[in-house]
Amino acid sequence: MDVASLLVETPRLRLRQWRDADYEPFAALNADAEVMRYFPAPLTRAESDAMADRCRALIAGRGWGLWAVERKLDGAFAGFVGLHVPVAALPFSPCVEIGWRLAREAWGSGLATEAAHAALAYGFGTLGLDEIVSFTTLDNRRSRAVMERLGMCEDAPGFEHPALPPGHPLRPHCLYRLPRAAWQTSVAGGHGIVP
Repeated sequence: MDVASLLVETPRLRLRQWRDADYEPFAALNADAEVMRYFPAPLTRAESDAMADRCRALIAGRGWGLWAVERKLDGAFAGFVGLHVPVAALPFSPCVEIGWRLAREAWGSGLATEAAHAALAYGFGTLGLDEIVSFTTLDNRRSRAVMERLGMCEDAPGFEHPALPPGHPLRPHCLYRLPRAAWQTSVAGGHGIVP
C-alpha cells in the first residue's frame, strides 16, 4: 500500500499522512490550554513533535491511524482524526478507538463529526472492524456530543483510565461503542458520510 498517496476525503476535508509542515500548527494546538483542557497538561513542542512522529510512523507501517486533517478550502492543517489501537491496558482491550483533536478555530463547524464519519467508514468498510470505541473524561461534553452524533452508545458505568493515578480528576472516563451492524444501519439510513 502506498501510504504517501492514501487519502480519505469528505466534502470539506482531507484525512492524510502527516507532513513536516503540520508539526508547527500541531504544536500550537497542543499548547492551547482550552484544547488540552481534558488532558493532564498541554504538550511541549518536543512532546507534540514526538506524538506527530508516532502518528506518522503508525500510518506508514499499517496504512491507517490518526490522520492529519487538512481543510480543502485553504489547505490549512486543522488537527487529527482517525483510528488508533490504545497502548494502555484498558479494561475493554483489545480494541480500535476513534479519536480527534482539532484546533479551536475548527470547533463548532461540524468538522470533527464529518471527519470521524469518514474514519468510521474506513474502519468498518475497508478494515472490516467489528466494533469501534471512543472514550473521554466524564466532563468532556464536546467530545461526548461528537460520539453521540456518530451513533455511538455509552457503555455504562465507564472506567478508570489506568494511565492516570488514582484520585486524579480526569481518571474517571466514559466509554462509547459502535458495533458494525449499528453503523451499517446508520449508513443505510443516510446518516453517515461514506468517502
